[in-house]
Amino acid sequence: MGKILRDFLGLIKDKASISKAALLSSNPNALSIRLAVLRATTHTPAAPPEDAALTAVLLLGETSRSTASPIITALMDRLRRTGNCVVALKCLLVVHHIIRRGPFILQDQLSIFPAGGGHNHLKLSDFRDGATAATVLGYFLCSSSSCAAAVKENQERRISSFLNVDLVKDLDSLVVLVEEICRGPQLIDGDSLVNEIVGLLSGDYLSSVNEILVRLSEFNERLSYLSFGDSVELVCALKRLQDCRERLTVLYVVNKPSVEMMWGLVEELKGKIGMLKVYKSGPKLLSWGKASESTRYGERVLGTFDPVKCQSGRF
Repeated sequence: MGKILRDFLGLIKDKASISKAALLSSNPNALSIRLAVLRATTHTPAAPPEDAALTAVLLLGETSRSTASPIITALMDRLRRTGNCVVALKCLLVVHHIIRRGPFILQDQLSIFPAGGGHNHLKLSDFRDGATAATVLGYFLCSSSSCAAAVKENQERRISSFLNVDLVKDLDSLVVLVEEICRGPQLIDGDSLVNEIVGLLSGDYLSSVNEILVRLSEFNERLSYLSFGDSVELVCALKRLQDCRERLTVLYVVNKPSVEMMWGLVEELKGKIGMLKVYKSGPKLLSWGKASESTRYGERVLGTFDPVKCQSGRF
């Protein structure tokens, strides 16, 4: 009975929102944008947006920048004002699809919102809702905003040009993403909206694996050129990634060679780094204690006389 009443109230709210938009908007273009966003983010049913409604939003974003900007504004306004988890999740689903397969103009407007500059804050920290689906918001948001880029044709060449310190930071950002995906919910019987999000997170996990593999392969090429600090940070990132393995195996049943290849390369790199540093400087180099001031001074002095080397071991 409670679900029927909730769905009925949601249906009334949706009808009221559409009627209000039609009455208050004097601009046909603004009205079409507002209606497209409302139809893609309805209170009911508690299911993913219909393909037709989602496609309508994406197609509107292909026309021009002047159209794409109001779409993002309307979507963010809808997300920030709602107190309903179904509407919020649908808004995030639309954001995710814009990032993954939306037109460039729409993606560009999403990246620079708000128009005054700054980061695209979705401001979900104050969101409160007693429904189970609300627990997905934070996890889904991190995945949506981070795992966006498709694999570029010249990605390996681009990554090979990174400085070691930048490559470590790049890998660390992907590990952070995997850690957030690792916090995601499990499938819930009968909840198609949450299950849709879990499916998207699974896809983002696979995308992350492919991105991480490229970077691990690059590290494998340039191990002998890593500084002590870069080696320590790399080992820490690899350890954090390994800590996610058990949870990821439970959440996402993914039988892909790339996944096993990634875990194997993580183990291989950790072993190689340990052996290489012990060979070069003795067994105390990778200890986790504080180095003495004289040791740090020696490292700084010796570091100034290191010959210039290419960052990638390929060149």
